[in-house]
Amino acid sequence: MSTVDDLVTRSNRLGADKRNTNFAGGNTSAKGTGPDPVTGGDVDLLWVKGSGGDLGTLTEAGLAVLRLDRLRAMADTYPGVDAEDEMVARFDYCLHGRGGAAPSIDTAMHGLVDAAHVDHLHPDSGIAFATAADGPALTRECFGDRVVWVPWRRPGFQLGLDIAAVKAANPQAIGCILGGHGITAWGDTSEACEANSLEIIRGCEAYLAAHGDPAPFGATVDRWAPLAEAARRERAAALAPVIRGLASTDHRQVGHFTDSPEVLDFLASERLPELAALGTSCPDHFLRTKVRPLVLETGAGDPLDDVIAHLTERHAAYREDYRAYYERYATADSPAIRGADPAIVLVPGVGMFSFGADKQTARVAGEFYVNAINVMRGAEAVSTYRPIEESEKFRIEYWSLEEAKLRRRPRPKPLAGRVALVTGAAGGIGRATAERLAAEGACVVVADLDADKAAAAAAGIGGPDVAIGVACDVTDEHAVTAALDAAALAFGGVDLVVNNAGLSLSKPLLDTTAADWDLQHDVMAKGSFLVSREAARLMIAQGLGGDIVYIASKNSVFAGPNNIAYSATKADQAHQVRLLAAELGEHGIRVNGVNPDGVVRGSGIFASGWGAERAAVYGVKEEELGRYYAGRTLLKREVLPSSVADAVYALVGPDLGLTTGVHIPVDSGNPQGFLR
Repeated sequence: MSTVDDLVTRSNRLGADKRNTNFAGGNTSAKGTGPDPVTGGDVDLLWVKGSGGDLGTLTEAGLAVLRLDRLRAMADTYPGVDAEDEMVARFDYCLHGRGGAAPSIDTAMHGLVDAAHVDHLHPDSGIAFATAADGPALTRECFGDRVVWVPWRRPGFQLGLDIAAVKAANPQAIGCILGGHGITAWGDTSEACEANSLEIIRGCEAYLAAHGDPAPFGATVDRWAPLAEAARRERAAALAPVIRGLASTDHRQVGHFTDSPEVLDFLASERLPELAALGTSCPDHFLRTKVRPLVLETGAGDPLDDVIAHLTERHAAYREDYRAYYERYATADSPAIRGADPAIVLVPGVGMFSFGADKQTARVAGEFYVNAINVMRGAEAVSTYRPIEESEKFRIEYWSLEEAKLRRRPRPKPLAGRVALVTGAAGGIGRATAERLAAEGACVVVADLDADKAAAAAAGIGGPDVAIGVACDVTDEHAVTAALDAAALAFGGVDLVVNNAGLSLSKPLLDTTAADWDLQHDVMAKGSFLVSREAARLMIAQGLGGDIVYIASKNSVFAGPNNIAYSATKADQAHQVRLLAAELGEHGIRVNGVNPDGVVRGSGIFASGWGAERAAVYGVKEEELGRYYAGRTLLKREVLPSSVADAVYALVGPDLGLTTGVHIPVDSGNPQGFLR
């Protein structure tokens, strides 16, 4: 394989095992030669993982390629540590060829170290050594002179010079432990470099296992012991919207819930308050988790109202503490405070809630705090956990280079940070609506009577960071509550609900049975009521407002033949819109409706017999029904599921924020459906 192929393969292997490094953390590199695009002659090059990429999924496109001679020449003009941030911009002048990723802050380390291959990783076991008060001694005891201790220094050009000097002064060494940070290893070949990285990581793991205290977090506090799983999930679902609302005080957030054994063990330990207050250490960790988490000290079985009251008090105190932290260290050149709300909330007996601008960010923040728990466990098992100083954490969190990275992020989509639940969403109008909302940035819960179809529709929309599928019989109160609970556990809550579940039986009055009537009213009138009630309950607890949209019908206002049960049900839904708009407005919850007509193509209702019934009523063939409906409209255009989805987005998007209690006809212009 080529130098680049070897590097990508090595990176993917290392990144696939989360014991080796965290998501998007660390970087790898290789040196070699390549043709100069101008002269055609060979030049020395450095290939290094670019800024923000993940080792596990790295491809050649994610590598930055630099001229090694130009990069190393920067050492001759380096003005000193006080101006090292200026060096990052100079990396761009070392780039080779066109395209490629942006160089990361660690590029200097890879270029200046005199080795053909270099790995810089953030393994939990290595960071446990790096944050142990006895880190230097532990490193010598575990590795002798094969691994060298390097005291904490913020990532940058000076750290690259330091590690290059360590490598030159210790020819027997295979790498180093970076105090408060992670590990770096090197080798003459890609295989040797990977082997050296793994020797350090597995060596740290083995030492911790052989010499560590089995209970470094102290005794279990009985009142913090984990609830049974069902009770734990029920309590988490009740708390999630409240916590999300508080965590969104400055900026709307999406949530993620974690109740893994290592999290629950830490939350039940007597040393939880003490250790959590020390915060995380590795720069990758606290950039995602903030300097420290918000910790509750309520008992697992305490009344919910008491826990919420304690949470509200702790949140207010956290915001004051965070603002004080910012003011302690901010200078005239510091970026503005990014918000004082916690990214991590720890609830003993229940689990960890993590937050971010989108689901992936929230999930990764939680994963990083699990890394931090593992680091604290390892450091405390053999020494004392001693993270870097708070002032240094601030220098990282509010680093101008990190701020620049944040500003390079793509502009958020209109519904970013919002969570939608759509009923009857496995097909037809529901699926089109779920797809449109996801395309506009929302996280989506695809709710449908058929669990397998719901899961398949969600998978078609995106991975679990975008959409999940849940089974939901909207006529069953418990099933509706379970669907809302699933949304709360997956994404922290719900902001937007679309009542789309429905069916229809087309019969004359004298042929319509009580069972026909009850079935349609149960699914659409009662079902919409139940979903709206439970969604409103959650939205009110969340305190962020919200949207409820009913997919009604032209038949809610038009008296057509042979359709008594369906049309009466749709009229019920239409009036629910008006009633709920009047009642929920004080909570910032808007309620609106869409009145489609003639949505034949892709419609589950029409495919299930309704199409044949309506075609018979109008005296046309079933396959011609869509054209028939279009032909009787003013615009002569067929209405599609996506047409209805467009109307839903118009109602919940950024442009109609002062509109509530209305219905939008989506019928290609049908005077019979005009609203008066």
